[in-house]
Amino acid sequence: MRRKHIFLLVLLLTINILSFAQENIDRTPKISGFAQFRFDTDFDKDFKLQNNTFRFHRVSLSLGGDLTEKLSWSLSGDFTRQPMLVNAIINYSLCDAFAIQAGQFKTPFTIENEMNPAFGCEIIDYGNSIKQLVGYENSYISPLGALGCDIGVMASGKLYNDVFEYKIGVFNGNGINNIDNNDNKAIVGRLDVHPIKELTFTGAIRLGDYYCDTLYHGKFNRWTAGIQYKNNKIVVRSEFIGAETGDDPLKSNSFYAVAGYWFDICKGKQRIMPVLRYDRIHTDISLKESVANYYIAGIYYLPIPQLNLKVNYQYERWDSGKEGHQIVAIINFKF
Repeated sequence: MRRKHIFLLVLLLTINILSFAQENIDRTPKISGFAQFRFDTDFDKDFKLQNNTFRFHRVSLSLGGDLTEKLSWSLSGDFTRQPMLVNAIINYSLCDAFAIQAGQFKTPFTIENEMNPAFGCEIIDYGNSIKQLVGYENSYISPLGALGCDIGVMASGKLYNDVFEYKIGVFNGNGINNIDNNDNKAIVGRLDVHPIKELTFTGAIRLGDYYCDTLYHGKFNRWTAGIQYKNNKIVVRSEFIGAETGDDPLKSNSFYAVAGYWFDICKGKQRIMPVLRYDRIHTDISLKESVANYYIAGIYYLPIPQLNLKVNYQYERWDSGKEGHQIVAIINFKF
């Protein structure tokens, strides 16, 4: 009986999708993309220059379009990494309260993870809390190096006049462009509450295992709680992230807070945002000296909507005594 119900549900969904196949809509694929050209300078604790370089941080090309009124698709790749497939998504939107997408895409863990790094983030890139605990950089606390992406299926929607927004998905759990090689799937979900349009309270969880090799495998559990206030002028956001990594789980946590304010210049034709950010990462909560603090002050300059310039100064200090300074400038442009 259960199999019959499942078959009927799939059949009805398929008929619903195909019923729009003859709609008079533009199915021409649309091309877009962005590039990030940056200059890095690193200094030791005494501000002695260690290295500096120009480089392309990301060069992304995207292709997407509509198949029906409710069915859409998109592909994107990064050409600074070999090249590499980043997103491949098929999305069916039944209504505001329910949509489902399948493929490879950003998991809905934390507010910041799903932001566009070039035009969504206030600083030059995702913050250190996101990169080190969500799954961007390869390290012993985040061995996936997955750019925040995974392969799976996700449902999403908005309820009660957009007061509640949910996203919940089932993923391989092994990161970008990787098949599942263990018995478990990863469950990732997030709930946002908007008491007013500008204010968001958020909570998210990620439960599952990963397997990179015989050394790096086991739990990759994460949870977060946060708040954001954002309008046309001001943004204030903060999140706490807890983490368990490995078979004998290494317990870590992080906290970040960011604030910025837009000023209109050149008779309102251009915009500039001074921004401050603080990240605190405790890589192993059993060791006091494993705490890292990152202090960032920056400028986000937007002369036209298609181009921006960001300059950041970062001071890094570990409780173990390690210190360092970094100045980074990045030009982002899109089409």
